[in-house]
Amino acid sequence: MSTNKIISSLAYFSVFFAPFLLPLITWIIGEEEVKHHSKRALISHIIPFVMIIALIIIALVVGGFSEGTGIAVVIGVGVFGLISFGIMIWNVVMGIKVLMN
Repeated sequence: MSTNKIISSLAYFSVFFAPFLLPLITWIIGEEEVKHHSKRALISHIIPFVMIIALIIIALVVGGFSEGTGIAVVIGVGVFGLISFGIMIWNVVMGIKVLMN
């Protein structure tokens, strides 16, 4: 098993221990194959962060305008949770796929 495969799969698995740091470092210093996977992993780690910021902004904006804020926030948190869980599963699948190829 090559070192590039291990580093590339660690970029995906880093969702559990270093979500932004490891993919960013491997993207900067890695070889071409590693850079490809590191960039994809970094984007998949950034998506939940951007979504939580958007959810907070939406909750603050909607909170001032209606009484249905609680329902909107619960729905938003549910959607955020499902998407985040899906992204986490995708990272694990991609990490395993990179190791197996």
